[in-house]
Amino acid sequence: MLKVSEILRVKGNTLFTGRPDMPVMEAIRTMSENDIGSLVIMDHGTLVGMLTFREVIRLLQDKNGQVGDTTVRSVMDDAPVSVTPNTLANEVQRLMLEKHSRYVPVMDGPTLLGVISFYDMAQAIVAAQQFENNMLKAYIRDWPSDHTENQN
Repeated sequence: MLKVSEILRVKGNTLFTGRPDMPVMEAIRTMSENDIGSLVIMDHGTLVGMLTFREVIRLLQDKNGQVGDTTVRSVMDDAPVSVTPNTLANEVQRLMLEKHSRYVPVMDGPTLLGVISFYDMAQAIVAAQQFENNMLKAYIRDWPSDHTENQN
């Protein structure tokens, strides 16, 4: 079974984090410049929340398009679901669907290892299915024919 650690290894380990006291505008700039949909919010080395485009859009709607001096703390998801490197991919899928989470932090104890996105999951599942498909085709190609078995 496919594990989170394998998905992270393929994805790479670039991390983008923010602080709860940072202005939302700064978080938006970071997300936009790096073409990412989420920031893991850390405070003194501890995961305290997630900020995704969902929270930013809600804020823009509530404030008529103005973020002003709003801080990340006031809009972030302060109880994000997280997974470990050993979590199986199908469990991550279940959590993402159940919690409506497009981005899930990967924690090894208190240490942030990365973020798995819905896109990363889709990509990993397609790659795993392609690998399995290729293995089955190779297996079928090497399948002994009845003719060979009768000669033995």
